[in-house]
Amino acid sequence: MIDCVIRKANPSESDLIAGFQIAMAKETEDVALSEPIVSEGVKAVFKNPGKGQYYVAEINNEVIACMLITTEWSDWRNGTFLWFQSIYVKPEFRGKSVFKQMYNHIRSLVEADKNLKGIRLYVFHTNKKAQAVYKSVGMDDEFYRLFEWVKQ
Repeated sequence: MIDCVIRKANPSESDLIAGFQIAMAKETEDVALSEPIVSEGVKAVFKNPGKGQYYVAEINNEVIACMLITTEWSDWRNGTFLWFQSIYVKPEFRGKSVFKQMYNHIRSLVEADKNLKGIRLYVFHTNKKAQAVYKSVGMDDEFYRLFEWVKQ
């Protein structure tokens, strides 16, 4: 395990985050994303905080991981769920509890806020390594399955 600083990302880190997203899509789904589209998508989050918030993990002032947090209103619970999206940890830092530290940081925010009701994420069905990591921090896939339609 290595100790990380977990913090909100800065707009100046947009290019780095976009690069992480492009690498993650290629690695996990063998999808080649368009750099200009991803770059504009990341910048859109910083321009409009209602879209979400990026968090990063850093060691010695080097950003080694990121995730996007978005929200979902739940009328059933009269509160908000946080969604983890676009999670990426640089390969050389995997297996060192980086994601666990990011998860614990966000979980502590949820536990401290009565209006936040939980954490959710989706994972590509063949990404067994990520699924094992998520289960190791106490998340499960027992309740819901994600269905989607994506415009091509």
